[in-house]
This record gives sequence, C-alpha cells and structure tokens, in this order.
Amino acid sequence: MAQVVLENIYKSFPLRQGEQEKEANSVAESVSPAADRPSSNSVLRRINLTVEDGEFMVLVGPSGCGKSTLLRSIAGLEVLTAGNIWVGDRVVNDLPPKNRNIAMVFQNYALYPHLTVYDNLAFGLRRSEREKEEGRRKQEEGRRKKEEGREKKVEGIRGKIQGEEGSILKREKIRNKVEEVINYLASNSFKNHLVYPLFEDFLGGATRKLPPGLRYLSEREKAVGERVLKVAELLQIESLLNRLPKQLSGGQKQRVALGRAMARNPEVFLMDEPLSNLDAKLRAETRSQIVQLQRQLGTTTIYVTHDQTEAMTMGDRIAIMNRGQLQQVAQPLELYNKPANLFVAEFIGSPPMNFLSVEFSAPLLISHPQFRFTLPDIWAKSLQQYDGRGLILGIRPEHLSIHPPATKNLSVQVEIVEALGHETYLRVCLTDAPAVRMQVRVPPERSIRVGEELWLAIAHDKIHLFDPDTELAIFPVR
Repeated sequence: MAQVVLENIYKSFPLRQGEQEKEANSVAESVSPAADRPSSNSVLRRINLTVEDGEFMVLVGPSGCGKSTLLRSIAGLEVLTAGNIWVGDRVVNDLPPKNRNIAMVFQNYALYPHLTVYDNLAFGLRRSEREKEEGRRKQEEGRRKKEEGREKKVEGIRGKIQGEEGSILKREKIRNKVEEVINYLASNSFKNHLVYPLFEDFLGGATRKLPPGLRYLSEREKAVGERVLKVAELLQIESLLNRLPKQLSGGQKQRVALGRAMARNPEVFLMDEPLSNLDAKLRAETRSQIVQLQRQLGTTTIYVTHDQTEAMTMGDRIAIMNRGQLQQVAQPLELYNKPANLFVAEFIGSPPMNFLSVEFSAPLLISHPQFRFTLPDIWAKSLQQYDGRGLILGIRPEHLSIHPPATKNLSVQVEIVEALGHETYLRVCLTDAPAVRMQVRVPPERSIRVGEELWLAIAHDKIHLFDPDTELAIFPVR
C-alpha cells in the first residue's frame, strides 16, 4: 500500500490542423507564456492532490473534464507535460507502467477472449513471476562474473609473486584450461536456466485441461494457482474459473477484471468508470462489493466516475473536476452541505440545486420579484460588502415545502410530476416568470396534479449564497 501525491500536474495535447483551442477556465494558468497562436490544448492544469495510504478517493466530473486522462497519467499510459507523480517514496514519472506496481480496471473490462477466467486472473501473476526469475538469473550471472574477475586478479597477483618463468607458464596453461571448462559449464548452465522454465510452461499448458491428477504444476504455477483461488473465493467466482469471457454476464466480467487487478496485490488500484456498462440493480450490488473489498484489502484506490451517486456512496473523499482543474476535495457530506462554488453546488445532488437571482439589502434582507425574507443573524458579517448588490441564492429540492400563501413564499405552477413511490419530484415554474424552473421533492402522500398552483416555503437555515462574479460560495460566520 502507498500514498499517491500529485504535484502541480499539467497535461497538454497538440492541436490538430484546423482545430481551435478549447475554452480555458477563467482561473486557469498556462504552463508556458501565452503565445499569439497556441499550439496545444491544456486538458489538465495545476492539479495538486494527495491520496492517503489506504484511502478510497473518487474523481468525479462531467465528460471531458480530464479525470480519465489524470488516471491514465498516474498509470503511466499518458506522458505528463509538467509536474510529478509520487507513489510511496518514488517519483514514477519516468517509470514504465509495469514498474509502477499499479493495477488498473478499465471501463471495457479488457479481458483476453481466448483465455479462461482462471488464465485471465493468472496472466499478470505468471508474467511477473517470469520477470522476477529473469531478474534473479541476471543477478546470479552478475555475481558469477564478479567472482571470475576477482579470481583473475588473484591469479595475476600470484603469477607476479612467483619467480620462475617456467612455472608461471605452466600455471597459466592450466588456468586457461580450467577457465575454458568453467566458462563452458557456466554458459550451458545459463542456457538451461532459460530453457527449463519454457519447458515447464509448455508442460503446464499442455496438461492444463487434463484431470487434476494428470496435470503438471511447477512450484511457480502452484503459487499462482493459490493466489488465483484466493481471489476467486473473495469475489465468489470459483464456479466460473473454466469459462471463457463470452460465457459471462456483465457483472461477472466486471468481477473478473477486478480480480485480475487484485491478484497482483499492487500498491494502488486505479478504476476508470468500471460500472458504467451494468444495469441499475447490478451497478448498486457491484458498487457495494467494491467498497467492501477495498476495505478488506486496505489498498489505496482512485476511482473515476461521472455518476455523482457513485461518488457520494463510495468515496472516503471526493475530488470534483471541471475543465481540467480541481474544484473541491472533501468528504461527501461536506461537499453536499458546503459546496465551494456554483459548479460543485449544481453537480452534487440529485435532483440538482435550484438557483435564483436575488438582491441583498443590509442588514439581512433578501429580495426577489416574487418574495422577500430576512436571513438569520449569522449572515450579517459575511454579507457586509454585498449591500445593494445581486447574489445567487441556492436551495436544494428537499428544502422547499408546500405552505400557504405568504410574502416570503414563492408562487409556482406544476409542469411535471414524477411519483417514485417513496417520494415525489415536481418540476415547477415561477408563476410570474415561467422561464425560471425549479425542482421540488415532496412526500408521496401529497397528491399533486399537473397545472396545479402551489406556494413554496424556503428553509432559511438551508440556503446557499454565491457571488455572481466569481461564482464562489459565501459562507456564514458562526
């Protein structure tokens, strides 16, 4: 397990012929001084993020915001334009993907169609074991060469010490003969080390489909098999090990892809929208399974999704992205209750937050063409500089309720009724401004018809206020 630190990450792609530069965020910074004719599109800008050891971090944002590009950069599938990526105590910018000790689960599963579930799970393990053996062989060969070098130096010193030329020549001839024999044996032994694992792989593959008692299993394959069975048991896919991917359902394929990543026991899991191909019920089941597995394993996980419901229910913390920049990083309920800006407030929550343009008058009066009310005292200090200016008022659908007519309430007309059983969503428009639409969540017991006129009360202690120029949130001073 390891901490992942992203330091001042930038990523740009060159512009194609005739392509216009993408609109940049108003607060974005360029990697290099602005030129008259830009030659690249910046898709990630000024990303600074720390994912703690064992944490489940969710990257969420609309399509095209750069979250998948950031994930691919961590995996080593994209080359950074600027910045550093730390995994544990290593900077991994220049390391190839296979040396980063990171496992990635893709949106399209990426299973090998000609291999069984068992072989899909074992594929990465077998390859890593071969690489370890190759590394050990190279180390042994290096040690052997060093020993030979030391022996030659010792023989040279001994030869100088000897006084007689004849005896030196004799010893040299004997030493040369011995070295020829040693070199021949060493070279053939090394060749055997290369050939024997291949022979073992051939025997293992040729006998894999035979009954268990007739299969050939090397020590390496036994270790791989134990790990595969352990992961299969954890994911409850033991009965699927002999099937091909085409014989699996979407949820089963997803579990196999997840198991292939888990089998390697990496320092970091990266997941790129792994549930987007599943139906609603299966998505909810798999979502809870992934969270439970992550807690059991304790592996640092970075999960990418565009579904804010997944983000709210899965992440220890959530990083919200828009136009290649981080907007806010916080725990789910903090994002919901204290959004940092207008984008976060609108993105988090289903249905989304409603927004109305209002006027503020000191000390605490909020005015709108259809209503006016007085804010709680905790807003006085925060709004001193906004006297006589416009603000954006945000209110979530569940913080609107049906009340009798009053000056502080809104008059609306119902356009759409969505009865879900446990609750009802209303889409309404302001009576005097039909172009302004809002969403309301009401109890299911209340029977409401399309076209009905209602009066809605705003929960004054649940409102959000935003600066219309910067779109940043204004927080009350408690």
